[in-house]
Amino acid sequence: MTQLSMPPHLTSPAAPSAPPAHHLLDLEHKARLVSGGDTFRTSGEPAVGMHPIVCSDGPVGVRGERWDEADTALLLPCATALAASWDEELVARMGGLLAAEARRKGVHVVLAPTLNLHRSPLGGRNFECFSEDPLLTARIGAAYIAGVQGGGVAATAKHYVANDSETERLTVDARVDGRTLREVYLAPFEAAVRAGVWAVMSAYNRVNGTSMVEHPLLAEPLKGEWGFDGLVVSDWGAVHEADGPGAGGCDLAMPGPNPAWGPALAAAVRAGRVPAAVLDDKVERLLRLAGRVGAFDPPAAGGPAPVPVDPATRGALRAAAVAGTVLLHNPDRLLPLDAPALRRVAVLGPNAATARVQGGGSASVFPAAPVSPLDGLRAALGPAVAVTHAPGVRTGLRPTPLTAADCVLPDGSGPGVLVRYLAADGSLVHAESRSTGRVLEPSAEVDLAPVRTIEVATRFTPPTPGRWRLGVVGLGALRLEADGEELLAEYVEPLSDDPTYLHVTPSFRQVELELAAGRPVALLARRTVESAHGRVLVLAADPPEAELEREFAHAVELAAAADVAVVVVGTTDEHESEGFDRSSLRLPGRQDELVAAVAAANPRTVVVVNTGSPVLLPWRERVGAVLTCWFPGQEGGDALAEVLLGRAEPGGRLPTTWPDAAEDCPVYATAPTDGRLDYAEGLHLGHRGWLRAGRAPAYWFGHGLGWGEWRYLALGAPSAPAADGSRTVRVTLRNEGPRRSRETVQLYLSRPGSAVDRPVRWLAAFTAAEADPGEQVDVELALPARALEHWSADGTGWETEPGAFVLRVGPHCGELPLTAALTVGP
Repeated sequence: MTQLSMPPHLTSPAAPSAPPAHHLLDLEHKARLVSGGDTFRTSGEPAVGMHPIVCSDGPVGVRGERWDEADTALLLPCATALAASWDEELVARMGGLLAAEARRKGVHVVLAPTLNLHRSPLGGRNFECFSEDPLLTARIGAAYIAGVQGGGVAATAKHYVANDSETERLTVDARVDGRTLREVYLAPFEAAVRAGVWAVMSAYNRVNGTSMVEHPLLAEPLKGEWGFDGLVVSDWGAVHEADGPGAGGCDLAMPGPNPAWGPALAAAVRAGRVPAAVLDDKVERLLRLAGRVGAFDPPAAGGPAPVPVDPATRGALRAAAVAGTVLLHNPDRLLPLDAPALRRVAVLGPNAATARVQGGGSASVFPAAPVSPLDGLRAALGPAVAVTHAPGVRTGLRPTPLTAADCVLPDGSGPGVLVRYLAADGSLVHAESRSTGRVLEPSAEVDLAPVRTIEVATRFTPPTPGRWRLGVVGLGALRLEADGEELLAEYVEPLSDDPTYLHVTPSFRQVELELAAGRPVALLARRTVESAHGRVLVLAADPPEAELEREFAHAVELAAAADVAVVVVGTTDEHESEGFDRSSLRLPGRQDELVAAVAAANPRTVVVVNTGSPVLLPWRERVGAVLTCWFPGQEGGDALAEVLLGRAEPGGRLPTTWPDAAEDCPVYATAPTDGRLDYAEGLHLGHRGWLRAGRAPAYWFGHGLGWGEWRYLALGAPSAPAADGSRTVRVTLRNEGPRRSRETVQLYLSRPGSAVDRPVRWLAAFTAAEADPGEQVDVELALPARALEHWSADGTGWETEPGAFVLRVGPHCGELPLTAALTVGP
């Protein structure tokens, strides 16, 4: 049920391929070549003139090989926000920006896009995935791939396959029937191959009992039926032995060197457990990728150029954030705001002043110049409008890293913290100043081999008095001091071998200390460095509880005195991240209480939901307007201001259904039972599950409001099939609203009386319409042949059931005013 043929402008261009050269290498060199050289580089091979291929995480920005706050990156809206645009041309342009960033940083392979689905709204990594629907994910993913690879950089379709939640993600066994795999979870990957993707990443998880790094699905349908000629790379650390993955479809084990691959793979070939021809195929695929991305050319001299800050680049990122913003609720047309009438605006909430522009985990980067909602509105409204602010509540679950706003270096020479890397004998290996107390890696090329201890030191001046919670994040022997006095000394064992836990968000410890406002205190955090424990060290401080109560009351007071209150609520990377699933759909902390109190004080309240996934909105009918900006990227604050003030239309439509109650969700739990996660719902996830259950959510898949009022007038009969089996469907509609507007026209199919299990209806096509006030327009939708097909019961191929299909067209899957019939012959 997914369109697989892509328009020519959304397919990757042909790229040069290296000629087969495996005959130039002996067995050991071949095995070494397909084992990673280090964390983000493959091994090079002088014998064939190949330099290392450089990879980088990058769904929303190209971080590069190091997690370095000095090496910033352009930050795009998250994948869910891109999919919310339903705009393939825009997504392809964003892919082009990523390719330019990759070239700027010397990166050959971007480890994106993530083509897994929003199976459950609790999925911790949903913000990194496009949608709950296979067709929308397929088309947006293909556009992303075309944009990236059009710039000569490889995209990587991941995580193949059924990697749709994070609980027990390294070992979980997803149990999925063959038809559901083909029609739902494999469909976006098939579209990626049709779009010409150059790399596919196998997932950590198992599917039906077999680890994906050695699963037969890597051979069929990926490399066989679909004809994928690119490289299959393991997810990082997923290869633990040579025989199974070596004999199977995994081509490159990352990172490296990996003792379970490399020499072990050569030994397996020599012993006959892995066929020599299979290893040759892996080498040829790696060399082909090297040719496509330019790894036979010498690396560029010098370091990366500065991150682009030109108006055109920033404008493109801002336009993408606007296009993905979804206006959910606006019954009395509070939005757009009448800017000339505003004198006082209260911008409230925990996410208002601190830009929550991305989710957590390997997808995160250090953004170039993030704009918060508060800063965006202040800049847009200018000095004539008083813009007040209070966070109202705090939502942090983990210690809050210190920032340069309240800290100076130990010698008082400037703001920030001092980081020192020490050898076993206490000698200094490297020292540097940083802007925050969160340290992942040093910001320079440093030999980390001799490092055994890391220290973060600063002088912190508390803005308010009371019992502050001082914290340290890291593993191994931790120590925390204040003015030379030991507050904490403890050895912290790792709780998991998950890479995100070890290298991004390890365990933490906190202690309370009475501090006086305005009086500096010297703080020192220290940790040991041990093999496989990562190097994260965070020095943190959180204010007294009494201060939080005062903040809540202050926010309500500001709202009551304002012409309009804008409350920015949401999650942070502590709530939505790689490595864990959410446990609830409720907004963290007291945010629901804050919205209710603000709305009671000022009926002109706009709520901005700053999350990567659905949350419950118990107050949604009591506020003037609700919109979601997702994780909007670095230009999110300016984009939000443009939407609120009517300078741009919110272009987004929901790529996933938003519930009113958790118990109504057709698929909710993400926790495996005895290591197994049964996809018992089959085809019926997301809006399909809601329709099957006969329940109404808060907001349907595809829902979104704009500045227009669209009336759907006529749906023409589908055309005769073209050579590829597709049909054209024409829709007539008119904008009866007061402003020019863009509408996302959606076509769904149903098959009454079907002899096979089917969704009540399923998305089959979509396109965009634009019109001025009062203007009538016609649009054409391409209905692909695959939309009418289902995977056969015997698993041998695609079939079309003869009989009558019903076409339904409208603004979202819960409102489809136009219908037409299509009869398919035997």
